[in-house]
Amino acid sequence: MTFAAVRSQQHDLPASRREPDGSVVVRVLSYNVRSLRDAPGQPSGAACRAVARVIRATAPDVVCVQEAPRFFRWRKALARLAREAGLVHVTGGATTAGPAIFSTLRAHVERTEEILLPRTPGVRRRGVAAAVLRFGDVRLGVLSCHLGPDAGERHTHAGALLSRLDGLDAPYAVLAGSLGEAPDGRAFRRLTDDRLRDAWAERPWGGEHTAPPAGPRERVDAVLTTGGVEILGCGVPAELPAVRPADLRAAADHLPVLAALRLPHPAPPKG
Repeated sequence: MTFAAVRSQQHDLPASRREPDGSVVVRVLSYNVRSLRDAPGQPSGAACRAVARVIRATAPDVVCVQEAPRFFRWRKALARLAREAGLVHVTGGATTAGPAIFSTLRAHVERTEEILLPRTPGVRRRGVAAAVLRFGDVRLGVLSCHLGPDAGERHTHAGALLSRLDGLDAPYAVLAGSLGEAPDGRAFRRLTDDRLRDAWAERPWGGEHTAPPAGPRERVDAVLTTGGVEILGCGVPAELPAVRPADLRAAADHLPVLAALRLPHPAPPKG
C-alpha cells in the first residue's frame, strides 16, 4: 500500500461499537509516555495533560502504557492520568517496572496480573501488565509490555510473553507495546512467526514509524493480535484532526500506535 493510500484512510478507522450480531469493535492504543516527565521549561503536569489530550482524541477503549511512572507517588501520577484522560487504571505501573493498562468504563475487568520478567544482570528489570477484559459477552486478554535494549534478553522475554498469553485463557488476546526492535528483529519475529499477527502489517492505517518522535524512522512499537481477531486498521494517529503534533512530542519517547479490532461473537473455542 502506498503512503498516499495510507493517508487517505486516516479518517476511516472505525469507532468503538457493539454490532447487531453481538461482535464488538474495540480500539486499542499503545503509548510510551516517558514516565510523564515534563520537558525543561514546561509547567508542572504539562506532560500528563498532553498525553491525556492524545488519548481523548484517539478515543481508545484500552490503553497499553509503557514507561509509566515508577517512583515517588507513582500511584497518584497514574490516577491523575486516568482522571485527565477519562479512563480507569486497570493494573501495572511500578509493580510491573513500567507497563500499565487503562480502560474506559465500557470494559468489565475480569482479572489482572502484574508480572516481573526474568532479570538480566546489569540491565533494568522488565515486566508485563496483563488483564482479561470483557466487552458485553466478548472476552479479550491484554498484555502491555516494554522489551529492553539487550537483544538476547528481548528474545527470551518474547518467549515469556507467549507463555503469558496462554495463561490468560481468553478466546482473543492483544499484545501491545514497545518491542525495542524493528519487525525483522529476532524477538519481534519470535512473537509474529507463529502465534501473533502484526496489525500494522496486515491493515496499515495512519503512520508507520514510531521513533524517535521528532523525526520517526523506525517501527519499534506494535499492536499484535491472536487469531480470530479482525484487524480493521492500525498505525500512528498523527494525522487525526484532534491530535496535536506538539502533544505527541510532549511526553513520549515514541509515537503512539492505535488499532481498531473487531472481536466476533460468539467466541470460537480456544485452541
